[in-house]
Amino acid sequence: MKKQKISSKMAKEDFDFEKYWLAKFSNFLGKIAGKNIQNKIMKGSEGLSDNSNREEVVKWSKKAIEKLDSLVDEETRIEIMTNCACQSPKSDLQEIREKYEEAKDIDLVHQKLLEKFISFLKDPLKLDDELIKDIINRGWGLSGVKKGNTIITTKIPKSDYPTQYMKEKDPEKKRALYCHCPRIRDVLKTPDIKISPPYCSCGAGFYKGIWEEILIGSRIHSVE
Repeated sequence: MKKQKISSKMAKEDFDFEKYWLAKFSNFLGKIAGKNIQNKIMKGSEGLSDNSNREEVVKWSKKAIEKLDSLVDEETRIEIMTNCACQSPKSDLQEIREKYEEAKDIDLVHQKLLEKFISFLKDPLKLDDELIKDIINRGWGLSGVKKGNTIITTKIPKSDYPTQYMKEKDPEKKRALYCHCPRIRDVLKTPDIKISPPYCSCGAGFYKGIWEEILIGSRIHSVE
């Protein structure tokens, strides 16, 4: 048992998010756009890791998304980037998935996600009731807003900063407080560097993965 704990700890410490994300990006580029486009876009990423200078990562990402913009149509760009999203653990969604399998009721799922999200805002974020109400009214977060047969969900500001985000008046600083991405967040501190909007489609992929898991119990997200 002692050896297993040590091995598990070492595996966690050895995890490299940059390499993991690049592997996902490359994988779905190949699957969706083809090998030729995959090779063109991934060129220059071979040495990138969590230890890389963030400016280097940002500059490569900017060029990569510009290539993506020029080589594939908008629908394909969005499909690739949504598949690169970070995902909520399946285990966190199983209770809601089971309730949906029993009742086949979308309204019930929406309500359970809302309850789960409010619980997250209260603990661990420890936001006050007024701010929580404001966030829910905006349709931000896990449950979003249900309009007819459509769920409209907007990502909340990075969980460390919702209070600061609400108070901040400067648009550039608000953008920096909003961004969740550990890869390119620093780009928002550099006004002369802009990354094309399709990059942020991964945020939509996060919520897509949640609803896929609850409604059909499977995801297409995988890294080979």
